[in-house]
Amino acid sequence: MARCRIGVDVGGTFTDVTVLNCENGDLRIVKILTDVDEPWRSIIACIELGGIELRSVEHIVHATTLGSNLLLGQVGLVKPRIALITTKGFRDVFEIGRQNRPSLYNLFFEKPKPLVPRNMRFEVEERISTEGEIIKPLDVEGLRRIARKIKGLVDVVAIVFLHSYVNPVHEREARRILVEEGVSAEIILSSEVDPHPGEYERTSTTVVNAYLKPLLSNYLEKLLGELGEKGFNSKILVMQSSGGLTNISRAVETPVAFIESGPAAGAIAVAYYSNMYGHELSMGFDMGGTTAKASMIVEGDPLITLDYEVGGKVHSGRIVKGSGYPVRYPFIDLAEVSAGGGSIAWIDEGGTLRVGPMSAGSSPGPACYGRGGVEPTITDANLVLGRLSRILAGGEIVADESLARKAIGKIASKLSLSIEEAAYGIIKIANTLMSKALRIVSIERGIDPRKATLYAFGGAGPLHAAEIAVELGVREIIVPKNPGAFSAFGLLVADYRVDLSAPYLKPLREESLLEVAELLEKLSMRGTKAVLEEGASESNIKVVGMLDLRYRGERSSLTIPYVENYNALLDVFHRKHLETYGFRSEEEEVIVDTVKVTVIGITDKPVMPRRRVEEHRPVATGFRRIFDGYNWIDSSVYSRSMLKPGALLKGPSIIESYDSTIYVPEGFTAVVDEYESIRITCR
Repeated sequence: MARCRIGVDVGGTFTDVTVLNCENGDLRIVKILTDVDEPWRSIIACIELGGIELRSVEHIVHATTLGSNLLLGQVGLVKPRIALITTKGFRDVFEIGRQNRPSLYNLFFEKPKPLVPRNMRFEVEERISTEGEIIKPLDVEGLRRIARKIKGLVDVVAIVFLHSYVNPVHEREARRILVEEGVSAEIILSSEVDPHPGEYERTSTTVVNAYLKPLLSNYLEKLLGELGEKGFNSKILVMQSSGGLTNISRAVETPVAFIESGPAAGAIAVAYYSNMYGHELSMGFDMGGTTAKASMIVEGDPLITLDYEVGGKVHSGRIVKGSGYPVRYPFIDLAEVSAGGGSIAWIDEGGTLRVGPMSAGSSPGPACYGRGGVEPTITDANLVLGRLSRILAGGEIVADESLARKAIGKIASKLSLSIEEAAYGIIKIANTLMSKALRIVSIERGIDPRKATLYAFGGAGPLHAAEIAVELGVREIIVPKNPGAFSAFGLLVADYRVDLSAPYLKPLREESLLEVAELLEKLSMRGTKAVLEEGASESNIKVVGMLDLRYRGERSSLTIPYVENYNALLDVFHRKHLETYGFRSEEEEVIVDTVKVTVIGITDKPVMPRRRVEEHRPVATGFRRIFDGYNWIDSSVYSRSMLKPGALLKGPSIIESYDSTIYVPEGFTAVVDEYESIRITCR
């Protein structure tokens, strides 16, 4: 069998596998419902269903939402027992947090429940200064008493000492002592996970990492064991939330960096296509079974953020500050709303129709799946409106319209609407929610969405893309080949990536730039070594240096690309400060908080084959009645596998494939291009 690479995306509803033939570049996909209790079994089932010979696999690239599901309280995931050891006087930093209030006027607001209960948070005498000097030695005997208390009671220990990012000597000594005392739990040091100032954020990042580590270790161990039994003897790479790849050992050590690996893969796939087409601005619209995600690609690269909270609330696509646990790692800038195919429609106390955030998931799933679900979902609404076929995922699911109508009928009667009108209302509300997410990553980032191309993917994205494009003023939509497994394809075109940083905490002066340059060089060498070990080529390595700068007295810093010219560096910082906060103060002293390096090992990408384009009008495989909000109208139905490059069709039309369905409304035109993507425009 030909050598191949596999991309695996384990989502909350479906598990998608994309197989790339290394010899001819052909792609094929397999899609099944996710086993939420034992998700690794879904991967094995996909491989068996696809007839993939594991001995021929060069490597597997994996993405999963397992970490975020644990923090959101998914049933069936076992929560680890954690102890936190910190400097005396700082036991409650993790619980006190910042003064961000998700609901400013809500007198009954409660902070997110601490991941470590107070009786498992311990203090020890020690103190290191902001310059790294030992002010008070570590209380070894006190630490030994703590070790004897927690021995056998916890799965993981997080150690967070004050200013350990400057000098980690006490954290390392504490780890040695715990091991000496027979503490067999995993031991996580904040100086190794998040070596930055800011005790609350560093504690939160370290504790979240500790919380996820046993789960991810256990999951990967079971996955590797199952694959090994079936003949797999190559390597597994894991997608990070930053959109870069790394190995399993790094994934196990810092699972906090992989929380949003699945959605990140979709953004990377959009970036690949944007570069292929030469698009300057692109928006990714990924609608799956549980949620819809939006991303922004500028000049071929996804926007990145360091300001992220996990396990919190999302309002209209925005993460509600203070509702979750802060994590300081690079994340692709995503906006997410609870508007997936399985999102449940309901009526609130005021009699208003709502959609989400509750989801039917893969079990029991939408009512039309016939697996026990009784609540109306977006999938049920699309089926009732005639947009969706009864045969889904290549026959994996046979939808029952009578069950969908029965579920939607429950809310239709309360609203005094017909079943079709209620279904159409569900779709309109879902589209509005998803439009908000796309506005967040574009308008709220200072980007005009009308100038961008919209990439629609996920199992449900192409069903809704045209109507959302109208709301945003977007002129062109691209539905790539195999949109239902597009995120899994993104795994196969991602690059290796290592992000490293070191505290500096000194004023920025012309003479200090030499020190900064030396520190950048050390970090660059470490990062380059790491990506070379992953398998990157020396000739395909890109290094980006950055500095976290702030005015003296400020708490928050801004990340600025490093340049050797002192005046140019200052000018960039002042301008970004003005753009961000509305003022600049050139007489203030500028402090360098952190020196950062991103090292990217560029991988060999598959080349998408270009087909000959011959304009023609395809023959419909059938017709279906669809409800457009006012009337039932006739729509042509096409099989995507039969559409050749150059095929031109007009709406209303429905294009069906194994993994997704495309809806082309009246007034829109669709054409198949040389890459077998379907480009949709409004006439």
